[in-house]
Amino acid sequence: MVHPHWTWFGYFLAGVLAIALYGLAVSGHFPAEGRSDRMRGTDGAAVLWGTIAATAFAAAAMLVKSWWVVPWYVAVIGGGAMLLFAPLLLQRFPDSFVDGRTGLIAFSAATVTLAGLMWLSA
Repeated sequence: MVHPHWTWFGYFLAGVLAIALYGLAVSGHFPAEGRSDRMRGTDGAAVLWGTIAATAFAAAAMLVKSWWVVPWYVAVIGGGAMLLFAPLLLQRFPDSFVDGRTGLIAFSAATVTLAGLMWLSA
């Protein structure tokens, strides 16, 4: 059986990567003039701000859960590596995915799922 700390560390690394990918994808939607026509309407705004709220909540939940479990030096090194790896990974996705609703929803859902898995793997 895998030690729970390694499982939480894996969820932490994947969560930091998902948060970083989401942050890079969402930063392309600001200012509003840079958004595509589909993202300028009320549906696009609801997706944008809804995924921002969900990702922020999931990030806070992951931070709270990993605070007492993952050693700080491991979190700094692993999280920093994921932050450096995120732009390289995001380049592999097509622009239509990253600049549209699909990318925002996918990266936000990944973050929420990883946060849920982290909390359920107690």
